[in-house]
Amino acid sequence: MKVFIAGLNHKTADVDVREKLAFNGPRLEEGLIRFRELPEIQEAIILSTCNRVELYANVSDTLKATESLKTFLSEFHNINKGSLDTALYIYNGTEAVRHIFRVASSLDSMVVGEPQILGQLKDAFDFALKKKTTGIMLNKLVKKAISVAKRVRTETRIAENAVSISFAAVELAKKIFTDLSKKVCMLLGAGEMAELAARHLVSNGVKEVVVSNRTYERACDLAKEFHGRSVRFEEFIQEMARTDIVLCSTGAPTYILTKGQMQKVIKERKQRPVFIIDISVPRNIDPGINDLDNVYLYNIDDLQGVVDANIFERQKEAEKAEKIIEEEIDTFLKWQSSLDSVPTIIALREKAEEIKRDELSRLLNKIPQIGEKEREAIEYMASAIVNKLIHPPTTVLKEDSEDRDVLIATIKKLYGIDDEK
Repeated sequence: MKVFIAGLNHKTADVDVREKLAFNGPRLEEGLIRFRELPEIQEAIILSTCNRVELYANVSDTLKATESLKTFLSEFHNINKGSLDTALYIYNGTEAVRHIFRVASSLDSMVVGEPQILGQLKDAFDFALKKKTTGIMLNKLVKKAISVAKRVRTETRIAENAVSISFAAVELAKKIFTDLSKKVCMLLGAGEMAELAARHLVSNGVKEVVVSNRTYERACDLAKEFHGRSVRFEEFIQEMARTDIVLCSTGAPTYILTKGQMQKVIKERKQRPVFIIDISVPRNIDPGINDLDNVYLYNIDDLQGVVDANIFERQKEAEKAEKIIEEEIDTFLKWQSSLDSVPTIIALREKAEEIKRDELSRLLNKIPQIGEKEREAIEYMASAIVNKLIHPPTTVLKEDSEDRDVLIATIKKLYGIDDEK
């Protein structure tokens, strides 16, 4: 039996292709059951997210499984089978194990280090468990993938450092203000990126949000979403006297806040620091403001520089993660290899027990006059002899060995174990 993975992701297929092959809602259950019912598939899990669709299986024949799976996907999603050739990737054996470990550890994600994929894999596994489509192989594989992902997050810094503009803004705010819970944030304009940064700030502790926009109704609507309050655009400078963080994205063609205006604001604030992010292009905040004490002004290029540096750091951490994965692959493959000897160990035990029963029956029939205690003593001795005789070959079969196949064949021949039984 082999681990088998077929799938497509953001690297191999456009979003329109991924949408067509997605398993959503009730289609997931139907797809999982039909996937498991394919003749070559012994165990099955389906992972379906916005960026990837992957089918995990335990198969007997990888070539037959590949063709069978393509036919299944084509018929289930009503798409041309030939269109799958360029989008679909297939992994078997060691490569399949490596792939799922990398997926769980977020090394194969669009944003390396993002945490969502591990939760999505857990959900897919739990769903398959409920539908009883997994077995010993995939259960062990996914549990191992989850533990590998946790080890990667513990032993590397792959999930640290912001790799999006909005998260970079939050990261900088945390460096300036160690505690965001008592800070007031102003959203100046309604640009999407600034709005997203504001949401991240709220999720990181900011409790008060003020919204100002040229269209006052828009400011009111957005303020409700943040459970904050709105101010008219012509009044935002006065409001800045009590604002600690400003996210600006207005689309104005000129500066809406000059150095002179900011000097008055910082004086009124009694030199308490202000963090300003100007995401606007062209810039809406006078760059000269950065010359003022206790004013920290960043523009879109500054934030992109932070993001680029953090991406570089994550890539270095990803190299450490890859080494961890290679170690864990070796551990899993040793366990998987040991499964080959399990049928032989069971058969050996059954053969020994069969011989013991036959010989005990023959002996006890010859001496029917013995008492119960004597009978128990004889049976105990027979069991002890059997256990001691089969212990050495059982131990050898369980050990990791390059010649395991030879050992299995030898033991089968020595003890007359028949594969057909």
